This record gives sequence, C-alpha cells and structure tokens, in this order.
Amino acid sequence: MIKGISFLRPAASAAAYDRLASFFAALGFEPGKGWNEDRSRGASFLAPLGNLEFVQGQMPSAADIFIEVTSLDVAYHAAEVWLRAQDGDDAVQRLSVIAETRWKSRIFTVEPEPGHSFSFWAWSDPLKGKPVALEGDLSAAGMKFAIVVARWNAVITDRLLEGALDALLRSGAARGAIEIVRVPGAWEIPGAARALANAGRVDAIVTLGCLLRGETAHYEAIYNEVARGIGQSQQETGVPHSFGVLTCETLEQALNRAGIKAGNKGFEAAAAAIEMVSIKKKLSQGGPA
Repeated sequence: MIKGISFLRPAASAAAYDRLASFFAALGFEPGKGWNEDRSRGASFLAPLGNLEFVQGQMPSAADIFIEVTSLDVAYHAAEVWLRAQDGDDAVQRLSVIAETRWKSRIFTVEPEPGHSFSFWAWSDPLKGKPVALEGDLSAAGMKFAIVVARWNAVITDRLLEGALDALLRSGAARGAIEIVRVPGAWEIPGAARALANAGRVDAIVTLGCLLRGETAHYEAIYNEVARGIGQSQQETGVPHSFGVLTCETLEQALNRAGIKAGNKGFEAAAAAIEMVSIKKKLSQGGPA
C-alpha cells in the first residue's frame, strides 16, 4: 500500500530555491515532476531507495538527511566545484572533510544554502563481503515499453495497469514511449507479447493479467500455458518480458496483490522490466565500466 516517501524543505527565498535546485542537479540527482503554481513551486529529486529512520541517542551527523552514494569522492568533488563556482573559495568552509564513521562508512556534510545541511555517505567496503554483481538501474529515460493487459477480471487488471504506469512514469519513461495493448484474457497475453516483440518497437514488455481458481482444472491449464508462452517469447526474441499475471485462490487475494495490502504487482513487474532493459544494455556493452 505504501508507494514512496517525500521530505519537503521550505526555501527562504526564490534565490535559495534556485540554489538548492542547482546544487542537487549538479550532483546528478534524477529530477522529479515538481510543480509550479501561483502560491508555490517545488523542485523534486528522486533516489532509487528511500528510508525513514528513527534515532535514539547520538545522531550520526548534524544533518538530518543522509544521502547514500556509490562514489563518495566523486560526490565530494562535485559539491566542492559547485560551492566554489557559486560563492568563491570561502564557500568550502561549508563543506566538511570526509571522515570515517564507527559504522564502517565514510561521510561528509555540506551546506549549499544556509539552514540546509545534507550528509553524503558510502560504505567503506561497498561490496560488504559480497561478490561483484552487475545490476540494472531503475531509470527508464529513453526506453520504450509495451504493456499487455487482460480485460478479464478488469477490477484487478486495471489496478495492475495503474501500478505499472506509475512505475514507468516515476522512473523517467515518456508517456509517448508506452504502448498499451488490451487483450480479452490471460490466454491471449503470450500471442500479443510475441507480436510486439517481433515488431521490434519496444525495449521490454510488461504482461498483466489475473487468474482466479475455480472448481475445475481450467485454472491450471490456462496458467501453465500463459507462463510457458510468455517465457518462450522472451527467450526466443531476446526482448525482456516481465511477469505480472496474478494467480490467486480468491478475489480478496488478488485485490491485496493489486495495491490493497501486499503492494501492487503491476508496479513491481514494470520495475523489473526497467531493470532488465538496463542489464541487457550493460551486458551488450561488456559489463560494468
């Protein structure tokens, strides 16, 4: 049911607003939608992961917003360059040195605008004992997607479609880069997905449907063929297909998986499609840089 968390910070003036927006843009944050109205405007910046943490005892830093980065030295350099360009050499006094923490990480704090402090940090051992892994990014900018959604059990599939669109648009996909194809039921999903993959217009396909168990074996027969068809289409065409076809015992279970209690599986399927397109591109380029 929870989809995200936002922290709002008031800017004291239009100049302060512009400086903060410039600072986060300079450090490479993905811009969000924001807003611009008669009485207020907002510049939003997105991160792949958000956490809400409560601290009892000593705070790790004077700042109350912590931003985890993959390369702390690069972030530090970007912050330093921005401060010098904005306010001259004396501005670096608002930038602390990089320090080691007791929780096996490195951290620095910067105040791009008086009253607005932010701590940037990274693990001292970014792998933390884990093997090196190639992972996809959750940025859909420049990607093209198709969503194949079944009309059968529309009370569920419409919710899945909303979740999938939300994930794609939040991640930077353009509305014109999303093609929606409606089919009668789950049985027809693999055929439509295969036709889209063969057409070569999209980078990934999100498949959405809902099967509810009845009193006959019809449920198992349909599910097995739908899963096989989607998997076969992905393997033979090389176009990533994400699986968002629910298989539930009851309508209540399906509603819970479509945004009521257990998250929205359409949102999750779209996020998986974005990541798989990113991974495919990285693999084609020879892996991590």
